[in-house]
Amino acid sequence: MPSLPHAQGLYDPAHEHDACGVAFVATMRGKPGRDIVDAALTVLENLDHRGAVGAETTTGDGAGLLSQMPHKLMAKVFTPLLPAGATMPEPGHYAVGLAFLPQGAHAAAAAMDGVDQIVAEEGLKVLAWRDLPIKPEPIGPTAKANMPTMRQVLITDPAGQLAGIDLDRRAYRVKKRALNQWDTYFCSLSARTLVYKGMLTTAQLEPFFPDLSDPDYETAIALVHSRFSTNTFPSWPLAQPFSHLAHNGEINTVMGNRNWLSARAGQMESDLIGAIAPLRPICAPGESDSASFNSVLELLHLAGRSMPHAMLMMIPQAWENNTEMDQSIRDFYEYHDTVQEAWDGPAAMAFTDGTLVGATLDRNGLRPGRYWVTKDGLVVMASEAGVLDIPQDQVVRKGRLEPGRMFLVDTAAGRIVENHEVKLALAARQPYGEWVKQYTVRLDELPPREHVDYSFESVVRRQLMFGYSDEELRLILSPMALTAAEPIGSMGNDTPLAVLSDRPRLLFDYFNQLFAQVTNPPLDAIREEMVTSLATAIGPMPNLLAEDPEHARKLVLPFPVLDNESLAKIMRIARYKQRSGGFTSITIRGLYRVAGGGAALKARLDEICQEVDQAVAEGTSFIILSDRESNADLAPIPSLLLVGAVHHHLLRNRTRTQIGLVVEAGDVREVHHVALLTGYGAAAINPYLAMESVEKLARQGDLGDISEAKA
Repeated sequence: MPSLPHAQGLYDPAHEHDACGVAFVATMRGKPGRDIVDAALTVLENLDHRGAVGAETTTGDGAGLLSQMPHKLMAKVFTPLLPAGATMPEPGHYAVGLAFLPQGAHAAAAAMDGVDQIVAEEGLKVLAWRDLPIKPEPIGPTAKANMPTMRQVLITDPAGQLAGIDLDRRAYRVKKRALNQWDTYFCSLSARTLVYKGMLTTAQLEPFFPDLSDPDYETAIALVHSRFSTNTFPSWPLAQPFSHLAHNGEINTVMGNRNWLSARAGQMESDLIGAIAPLRPICAPGESDSASFNSVLELLHLAGRSMPHAMLMMIPQAWENNTEMDQSIRDFYEYHDTVQEAWDGPAAMAFTDGTLVGATLDRNGLRPGRYWVTKDGLVVMASEAGVLDIPQDQVVRKGRLEPGRMFLVDTAAGRIVENHEVKLALAARQPYGEWVKQYTVRLDELPPREHVDYSFESVVRRQLMFGYSDEELRLILSPMALTAAEPIGSMGNDTPLAVLSDRPRLLFDYFNQLFAQVTNPPLDAIREEMVTSLATAIGPMPNLLAEDPEHARKLVLPFPVLDNESLAKIMRIARYKQRSGGFTSITIRGLYRVAGGGAALKARLDEICQEVDQAVAEGTSFIILSDRESNADLAPIPSLLLVGAVHHHLLRNRTRTQIGLVVEAGDVREVHHVALLTGYGAAAINPYLAMESVEKLARQGDLGDISEAKA
C-alpha cells in the first residue's frame, strides 16, 4: 500500500496518529438525491479548519466522501465501456471500486492484469476498467508526486447469484488479495457503497473528482472527512473515509489491538467469507489506527454481524459499573468482553453499510459530535455545530453524541433507531446471559486458599537474589503499601539510561512508557470509576468470527495483579471440579543453570517453548511461568524475557489464543513492570516477592499500624 516513508533516522512510522473532522448527511425521505451530495460537500468545506496542510498550502492531509452506490451515474459512465452485447447489471448486482494502482503505466497495467486474475480466481468477472477522470492541476507538488494511478473497476458475478452484501464478501477477498499481491489499494470495492478520497484539501475534493459534480450522482447517505494527520506524513490511502468508517480522534490501544488480532489469525474461520489465510494480514503494514479499525470492522461485519453490532463490540459502552443498565445489555457486553478487547479512544466514529448510517463515541466521550434532524427528514451529524445552514424553524430535533451511546439512522425504514432500541435488539439475538452464567468462572467464587507466611530470612535471601535495594523498599513499595497509589517523585530521574549504564540493570529498565500523542488527559481510575475497569478475562480464545458460547469460557479476574492466594487458586483450578469450568493449569519454571551463562539461558528458553507446546497440545488452559525455587545453581530468567519468548513462540506457531499466560515473578516491583508484562502477553501477574516484602515491612512496624493483609 503506498503510504508512509520507511523508518529512517529518528522517524518511525509506528508513531503515526491523526485527529480530524467528520460528518454525515442522510435523508429519511426514502429516495436518494443529488441534494445530499451537495449538502455533504458544503459540510466538508466547512470542516476545512479541522484538516491540515503543510508548507504547501495546496497539499492537504486528506479529504474524502463515502456514499451509497450512485447507480444512475455508474450506469452512465460504464455502459459505453462494456463488452459488446453486455448490459449494465441491476443495482446491487455489481461492485465498483476506486483502485489506487502503482505509479507508472507499465506497473499499473501489470497490477490491473493481476487484479483481473484474482477476480477470476474468486469466481467473479471484470466487466470494465474505467480511466477515472481527474483534474490534478490545483493540487500541490507533493500530492502530485505521491499520486497513484487511479482507475475504477466494475465487477459482477457471472452466475448472477451474488448481490448486495454477498457480492461484497467476494469483492472483499479481491480487495485484500490485490493489496497483498499487487500493491493495489481499493478505497472501496462494494455493491453498496462508493468512496472518493485523496491527499487533498476539503475544497479540492470536488474539482479533483468531476464525478462528484455530476447531476446524476445521487445518494441517500454521504459521509465526509477532513484529515489532520498530527505529526505524521499524509498519504493517499490514509485519507478518509475508509470503506465503512470515518474517525475523529485516535485509538490509543491500537498496538495491542493489532497484535491480538494477529494472534487470533490462526483460529479465524468464516463460511461466509471463505478461507482467511490468503487475506492476511487483516491490518496491513503502514495502516493508521483508523485504517486498522476499519479493517477489523469490515471483517466482523462481512463475517455475519450487523454494522451496529460490530461497532458495539469494538467500542463498548462503559457497562461494568453501570448499575442502571438493562441486564440483557449488560450480558451482551459481558459476553463480548470475552470475545475481543475494546479499541479504546478517544474516538468519534461515523459509520455506514450503505443503508444504516450512524455515529458513536468511546466510553469517555472525549471527542465532540452534534446532530440535527429537519421536518423533511434531513439528518446532519458533524464534529461541531454550524456546518450547514439550516433554518431553525425546520429543525425538529437536535442533540449531541454521548459517551458510549449510538446515534443511528435507517434510511430504508426512514427513521432514527434510538440507542436503547439498538442495544435491546442486539442483546436479544442470543442468550448471552446464559452463556456467561454457564461458562464463565470468577476467581472470587473459587474457595479461598490458605495464606503462607515466609520467614524473614527467606524473604531477605530472595530480595538479594532479585537485586532489591533499600531505596526500592522505601520509595516504591512502602508508599504503595501505605496509600494504595503509585509513588510520584518530583525531582526527576538522574540515573543513566539503562542502555548507557555500566551497572547491571533490570530488563524492565530498557523500556519506556508509551504516551498518547495528542491532547488526551491521563485517566484517573478513582474519579473516573464509571468508565474504567481493570477486570480481565483469561483463557483460550476461539474463532473471533463465530458467535459461539465457547467464547464465554473464561476465568474473570477483578484485577490483573494477583496476590499469592489468588495465584494458588489458578494453580489448583482443576481440583475444584464443578466450579473449575473445565480449566486446567500447569506451572513451568523459568530457571536456568547459571554456570552455563548465556548459552544455558538460551537453551532453557528453547526447552520452555517445547514444554509450552506440549501443554497446548494437551489442552491446558493456563500456563504459569514462574521463577520461584531459584538458588545458587538455578538463576531466574528475567520475567519480561520469559514472557516475550513464550508469547512470540506461540504467535509463530499460531497457537497463542489457545492458552492464557500468567506470570509468577520475583523481579516485579513497580507498576511499570506490570504494564510491560501485560504489554508483552501476560494476562495476569503475581509479583510474589513484592507482596512478601511488603508483609515483612508491615511485620517490622515500618508501615505504622497498617496490617500485613491491608499493606
